[in-house]
Amino acid sequence: MRIVRAVLPTLVLLAPVAAQAQGAVTLMPHRAVYDLKLDKATEQSGISNISGRMVYEFNGSACEGYTVTFRFVTEINTADATRVTDQQTTTFEDGEGKTFNFATKSYIDRALDRELRGTATREADAVEVKIEKPQPNDIKLPATQFPTQHMLELVNRAEKGDTFYETTLFDGSDEADKVMTTTIVIGKPTKEQAGDAEAGPLKDLADDTYWPVDIAYFDLVGDGGEETPDYRTSFKLHANGLTRDLVMDYGDFSMTGTLVNLDILPASSTPCPDEKAEPKPQPKP
Repeated sequence: MRIVRAVLPTLVLLAPVAAQAQGAVTLMPHRAVYDLKLDKATEQSGISNISGRMVYEFNGSACEGYTVTFRFVTEINTADATRVTDQQTTTFEDGEGKTFNFATKSYIDRALDRELRGTATREADAVEVKIEKPQPNDIKLPATQFPTQHMLELVNRAEKGDTFYETTLFDGSDEADKVMTTTIVIGKPTKEQAGDAEAGPLKDLADDTYWPVDIAYFDLVGDGGEETPDYRTSFKLHANGLTRDLVMDYGDFSMTGTLVNLDILPASSTPCPDEKAEPKPQPKP
């Protein structure tokens, strides 16, 4: 049975940022907790049930860079076995979206299954990836953007009224050896109806307008023609960067993520240094 891969592009892509950039979009840092459960599964998947929890936290600013810590724990039931998977990821992206550090540990039944650690640097015509673990390796990928910049573009396009666009993304997931093409559909601004199951955790944000968003992820290196996405996600996106009512579709099964707790974290008050000053060293996760 395969390990359930957390849809990291969703979680990092949705990273709220305490910054004004890309048309003065201002998003909030927060810590969000989601309950996970099986949505549907084909007979081929062999899965009878999935339950779990996802905890996602963002901190940082345009001056300091953006740090995301994320944990994705699932209990997967099949006819033959029950397994617990636990993915723990930390990423750091500098404020200009030029460097991206990533570290992931994946456990199955509490035993370490794999560890991935590396750094990606955006150059003018390529992304240079240096893998530290599991084995040192250098990879050159097509030019693309990292998750925070990807998110800023999404919110800007939603606010401008765009309904469809395509772009690319590197997020350090899987083997950190590919760029994904993302096809994004943005619905009309919507007000939540009465009886929203997530209204309690939202508190004062429950009356906010949101956009329904659907993202399909494709391997950039394809053989042309009609392609089936590697996976897809849908969610409700608030203008402050909060995402909720998640659906993560892996093809032969899908699961939902319902917001059950939300803590708004203090925005960074660190002023940006003078542009001529030496840049601060960038921390690694």
